[in-house]
Amino acid sequence: MVMFLFLVVALAVVVGAVTLAVVGGGENGPLPEAAPERLRDPLPPDRPVDRADVESLRFPLAARGYRMADVDDALSRLGAELAERDARIADLESALAGARSGSAHGPVHASGENHVSMDKPAPGKEDRR
Repeated sequence: MVMFLFLVVALAVVVGAVTLAVVGGGENGPLPEAAPERLRDPLPPDRPVDRADVESLRFPLAARGYRMADVDDALSRLGAELAERDARIADLESALAGARSGSAHGPVHASGENHVSMDKPAPGKEDRR
C-alpha cells in the first residue's frame, strides 16, 4: 500500500512539472510554436523529373495524413511533365510517319539511308514562359 501511494504522488509531481514547463513556467515563457513540417525532397525545378525523383519523393505527415498542398503541387508538376512528354512523343511519331511516307523523296544520309533527326528542337521565342 505504501508503494502504491508513493507511485501516485510521484506521478502527480511529474505531471505537475511537465504542465508547468509546457504552460509557461520557467524563465523563457511558454514553448514556441513548432514550424510546420514542409516537403524536404521537392522535385527538381531545373530539369525534367525522372523515375528516381518520383521514387525518392516523400511527403511529410500532417495531423490527418499528408499535407494536401504538397501532394497537389507534386501531382500537378508530374501531370504537366507527362502531358509535355506525350505531346513530344506525338510530334516524333507524326514526324516519323511523315518520314516513312516520304522516304523515297526524303533526305539521304551519308551512309545512303534516309535520316530523320530525333533531336529535341531548341526552344523558340514562343516556347519560352
